[in-house]
Amino acid sequence: MIKVLPTGIDALLARAHTEVVVMATGGMTLRRIDQANLRRGVRYRVLLPDVLRPNALALAPCEVRTLPHVPMDAVVVDGVAALLPAEQGVAVFQLPSVVRAAVELFERIWPEAVAAYDVCDDSELSRRESELLALLFAGSTDEAAAARLDVSVRTVRRMVADIMNRLGARSRFQLGAKAADRGWLLQRAG
Repeated sequence: MIKVLPTGIDALLARAHTEVVVMATGGMTLRRIDQANLRRGVRYRVLLPDVLRPNALALAPCEVRTLPHVPMDAVVVDGVAALLPAEQGVAVFQLPSVVRAAVELFERIWPEAVAAYDVCDDSELSRRESELLALLFAGSTDEAAAARLDVSVRTVRRMVADIMNRLGARSRFQLGAKAADRGWLLQRAG
């Protein structure tokens, strides 16, 4: 166990390569290091209490789920280091058994939590977003969809990114799967 200062936490997070998992009983804000990690492709999965669901969109690039009670505060970086609360500050644990216990707790409750972005329904899609989904479902490229909607390719890509964020999708494939789960694609195909 090593007690660390906030700058030490940043240094540890800066070494993240694949995933950071977070259990936060009192909420979380994205700091510069988190935003840099997300841009580098580091996956963030965050568990928050249900009462903080309205704040979840502020963590948009992260996969955020909520549940009635988050059992503890913890951050695990790449499955090799666990940051846990200590009497004065934060302690870093690199003992495999401690890290594994934190990850196992997280993985046990993650499937039971509700995706924070899965609260949208069909009424939250604009007419143009619905048209875009129909075009993409029909196999249109971004360029073809842009021409059909009379917007720029950049606008199409921004619209897709916005829908992905709202649904918590990390890829276009996952976007399609989540849209299909809601019945959005079947309604447009008919």
